[in-house]
Amino acid sequence: GGPGEAPAPAGAPRPGAAGQRPAENDARLRPVPPAPGTAPRAGTRDTGAAGPLPPEMPPVSEMPLPPQAPPRPTAPPTAATARRRAVGAVDMTPRPGAGRPIIFGRPLAFDDRTTQLRPVGPRSKPRLAAVAACLVLGLGLIGGAVTGSWITGDSDETPSAEALFSAAGDAWHNEPVDALFPPRVKGDGAGPGGADREWTRIAVAPDSTCKNALDPLLRKALQPVGCDRLLRATYTDATRSHVTTVGMLFTKADAESMGALRTRFAEEGLDKRDDLMPRPYAAKGTPAAGFGDKQRASWTVSVLTDAPVVVYAVSGFADGRVVSEPEPAAEAMSAGATSAPAQSGLGHEAKGLADRVERKLRKTVTSTEKSS
Repeated sequence: GGPGEAPAPAGAPRPGAAGQRPAENDARLRPVPPAPGTAPRAGTRDTGAAGPLPPEMPPVSEMPLPPQAPPRPTAPPTAATARRRAVGAVDMTPRPGAGRPIIFGRPLAFDDRTTQLRPVGPRSKPRLAAVAACLVLGLGLIGGAVTGSWITGDSDETPSAEALFSAAGDAWHNEPVDALFPPRVKGDGAGPGGADREWTRIAVAPDSTCKNALDPLLRKALQPVGCDRLLRATYTDATRSHVTTVGMLFTKADAESMGALRTRFAEEGLDKRDDLMPRPYAAKGTPAAGFGDKQRASWTVSVLTDAPVVVYAVSGFADGRVVSEPEPAAEAMSAGATSAPAQSGLGHEAKGLADRVERKLRKTVTSTEKSS
């Protein structure tokens, strides 16, 4: 050995000795001998001896085998091994350092027949109080409506036609004058061209028979239904230039006789004959003081079938002028009429006022029957 090297112990093999293999952790590099027949490269030192041989690989039979899984049991599983472990037997708590656990959301399954219902939470006290208040209020309104209907007699039950017919025949002595002839009557759209009208009552005649209140020919035409009572009232318009007398003749006939009379008036045109024109009621000290037979300008006669009543109206000028050619209201109201009654709107006065009084009679009788 060189200087400074410790002597090798006796009996220890020397590195590079014959029959000795270098260890796998030997850091020395083995020189690679040149191929046979070639000269050594320049600059290399010839050691004069072959280097150590590479370690030999052990035989395959001596190499350790990798660990293998245990063989599957060939015997069938017993009841103990086949029994499943109870739910919760396995501890699923993540260990420290395992990281954030992965949580999978529950899948939603829908089909054409079912849907997922939203859970309804407990009702709050304010909501329950509001529901209770609405219920109490609704019951109170219903109860009040029923009570009011019972007190006023306003119910949904409509009297029969026979009851209304009979009640209308007795209205002349059962109803007050204002219920049959109101002090003021509004006629929306009753004037020429759809203008509004308003009439004021200026006189009411005492109830009477038909002997002196109607012309003889008109009494004869109405004889099949008889005359029980005749009520009359006279109105004037807002300008006090026109006067109109409205009459209601209460007959003694039944519904069938009233229907036959109505048919006869329509077929024979009795409501358009000037010799069957009703007479006016002239009251002293009123704008109708000079309203006589010669001042009659236009008229209308309506035979009712739902009541034993004949309603009529006759109109004229308040200044007492004579009308030589009176005209039925239906003709005076026609388009293009040029007569004096048509131009002055007296046809609309007679027809409009008669229609409003007729409606008032029906409304009064129906209300009386409902309340009785």
